[in-house]
Amino acid sequence: MKIKRLLIFAISAGFMLFDQHIATAQTVTLDYYFNHEVHKAASGTIERYHYTWEDNSNSGFSIFGEAFARAGARLDTLGSAPTAGNLKGSDIYIIVDPDTKKESPNPNYIQSNDITEIAAWVNAGGVLVMMANDSANVELPHFNNLAAKFGMHFNDDLQNHVLNDQYFEDGAVVTTGNPMFKTAHKIFMKDVCSIATKYPAEAALKNSSGATIIAIAKYGKGTVFAVGDPWFYNEYTNGRLPKDFENDKAATDVAEWLVKQANANRH
Repeated sequence: MKIKRLLIFAISAGFMLFDQHIATAQTVTLDYYFNHEVHKAASGTIERYHYTWEDNSNSGFSIFGEAFARAGARLDTLGSAPTAGNLKGSDIYIIVDPDTKKESPNPNYIQSNDITEIAAWVNAGGVLVMMANDSANVELPHFNNLAAKFGMHFNDDLQNHVLNDQYFEDGAVVTTGNPMFKTAHKIFMKDVCSIATKYPAEAALKNSSGATIIAIAKYGKGTVFAVGDPWFYNEYTNGRLPKDFENDKAATDVAEWLVKQANANRH
């Protein structure tokens, strides 16, 4: 009987640990509202594309999503404006490349009420990821209104300019020794905008010219991560780059770093 009781306890403890793991899994929510690009598919139907979890082509974020899944997180999306209710249950919220009128006839610009809601969510422990682009391909004015809340500003410039992907080294950034990058030593980041910082923001990665291309900030109990490019879409994480570039490893490193921040912020 004693052995049976021990076995039952061990099985119960295992289920408890399993349940705790499920309960503490982080939810990573990708914005589908401020970036909502569509195109006509081969079937003739209009479909959502560009920086989506489900897109396995070069324009998608499926590989970045897999990195989060390996880190123990769940993937979600938000196709409406961020509110306290809509963000409830999300631990990491990613906004990528907000639309310009060139990309959408009726873009959803980031408004003051959106900033209030997002800032309150971050203050309570959320992890916000802001991924910009060069100014020709992103709606910076409204995005910068949000960034300013955390001491950041995406500059209207072009760093790491690479001509037709012929000169990969022009987009090279060394990450060796950077605590955010545990396994990646050299990454490729093409045509990015730099980020100006003031308290509470600080530089987390600079390029060879000394420009900040990744910034982070603590805001209340939460964390903000900003980068001047969409960066981790499949085109630059699927192995097509020269072998010494490690964007695939960097995607894993950053996903693990973000999940770690989310875990720490909620405790």
